[in-house]
Amino acid sequence: MAKLKTQFTAVDVEEFINNLDNEQKKKDSFELIELMEKATGEKAKMFGPTIIGFGQYHYKYASGHEGDAPLLGFSPRKAAISLYVTTGCDDQKQYLEGLGKYKMAKACIYIKKLDDINIEVLNKIMKESIEFVSSKYERIIHK
Repeated sequence: MAKLKTQFTAVDVEEFINNLDNEQKKKDSFELIELMEKATGEKAKMFGPTIIGFGQYHYKYASGHEGDAPLLGFSPRKAAISLYVTTGCDDQKQYLEGLGKYKMAKACIYIKKLDDINIEVLNKIMKESIEFVSSKYERIIHK
């Protein structure tokens, strides 16, 4: 089986954020860390070179493809902050109307800044994602 390209790393999360050029993205990143650590009960950890992940689960698809991924995560990219907080399941669609100003890909929400979205709604989406992933895949708990 091919080795996964994106894996958890030992890169310091705070150092990664402090090296960002955009002050708004730095501020939003630290706030997102607080929100996602509270939601998962897990500390922030780099997943690949640019994704900050929280918690971990092991997935295995019918195709045989398997690997580890964060329960929640985000990436403060140049164009937008990518929020990896949705599963794409229908249960979450009800919340998206009240989320605020965002764009969406398959299971990724893009925002310009945290002030553009409703944090209470984001918390509901994160909670739903954690419950869905935890019921479907093996969650890896770090002590």
